[in-house]
Amino acid sequence: MDYTPYTFLTDLGWISILLLVGKLVRAFVPFAQRLMLPSAMTAGILGVIFGPGWLDLIPFSDQLGTYSAILIAVVFAAMPYSESFGKVSKGARTMWAYSTAMYVLQWGLALLFSFTVLALFFNLPDAFGLMLPAGWAGGFGTAAAIGGSLEHAGFEGATSLGFTSATMGVFVCIIGGLAIARWGATTGKTTESLRPDELPSEMKTGLISLIGKRPSIGTATSSPSSLDSLALHFAVIALTTFLGYVLVTGINAVFPMVSIPLFGAAFAVGLVGRLIVQRTRAKRYIDSQTVGSLSGSATDLLVAFGIASIVPAIVLDYALPLGILLAFGLVYCILIFRFLTPKMFGQAWFERGLFSWGWSTASVATGLALLKIVDPRGKSRTIEDYSLAYVGFAPIEIAMAIVAPVLVTTGFGWPYIITCLVTGVAVIVLAFALGWTRSTPAPLDNVAVATK
Repeated sequence: MDYTPYTFLTDLGWISILLLVGKLVRAFVPFAQRLMLPSAMTAGILGVIFGPGWLDLIPFSDQLGTYSAILIAVVFAAMPYSESFGKVSKGARTMWAYSTAMYVLQWGLALLFSFTVLALFFNLPDAFGLMLPAGWAGGFGTAAAIGGSLEHAGFEGATSLGFTSATMGVFVCIIGGLAIARWGATTGKTTESLRPDELPSEMKTGLISLIGKRPSIGTATSSPSSLDSLALHFAVIALTTFLGYVLVTGINAVFPMVSIPLFGAAFAVGLVGRLIVQRTRAKRYIDSQTVGSLSGSATDLLVAFGIASIVPAIVLDYALPLGILLAFGLVYCILIFRFLTPKMFGQAWFERGLFSWGWSTASVATGLALLKIVDPRGKSRTIEDYSLAYVGFAPIEIAMAIVAPVLVTTGFGWPYIITCLVTGVAVIVLAFALGWTRSTPAPLDNVAVATK
């Protein structure tokens, strides 16, 4: 069947139905509430089960993976307009060092494990080890970005494996995090804790019932008589993504052997767009909160489409090595939590470590949910420290998603591994040498939380 605009409408209609079903599941099913399952993730899982890959009851087209590639470019295009990039605050230096070291070491050690252990028993692509950090420390967005780049370089099925890794990471995050929280409460590692059933209703059901607690999704900067504010911000993001596509197409036409990922080009164009906006009157009319809301919507669609596009046959082909790789990742995260976290943080190490467990296996959102269990009143100041640290951590996170697949697929896997390991160890040593470790919580400030 030929692909037409109505094919896209059909795909979007079905995924919208599944998103609403996922929302209902989260709102009314206690099991989903205990696991804090994101609605988009539930929608994607239902898409795999009922789609062409399994029961074949939902007539999805074969373009779901393409939607994911475009949506991740939209997310990266929006980043420069919604994120702040600058120097790391002094009060967040410990969190920055800890997050950076844990992040780059997960990338380096996962690839090293694949090169030295998995390669002894399986015939795997060189970049197979990237599936762990792409799905866990990176999350669904990075899994889409890395998967798309690797498939373009010849690693067939990389996107399916990346989304499988990210999906498993969510379950590891929540199930493991709840077990850690329970252990901390029974051993006195935390002074305050809530049972999962004591969490606020909006965290359990995903519905914000009290009008006064509903946050704004943005501020209007354009009169609807001219151009609706939402349409204005959508146009900025869409134009940035389109110019990224034009840039990629132009470079490929001039240099056919050069392969630049669309999301990387969109991010680069976005940086230029941010400079233009900041130096003109346009900065008064680009609302970062609105851009963030549009980016969040694209992320939800990305997760739903991405998981729904998983090809079960490909996952089954790599099931054993992928399972071993993810088991290695679980051991790594447990060791980091149990041994490095108390050494670096000292006071309130458990709360900060549990939050970091959340984002290093799934996302910042799930990390916040776990943190709420052991620190319901925010005494550890974990959120504030991470928010400030993310200013210096974000460029590293973005650069890794762009550079990692390029280096590994072009034969620079070992230099990449060595760079990650040296960087991770050096940051830890630097933190201890400069006395950044065993810090006390900083005073509470009104700081926006960055999300993965």
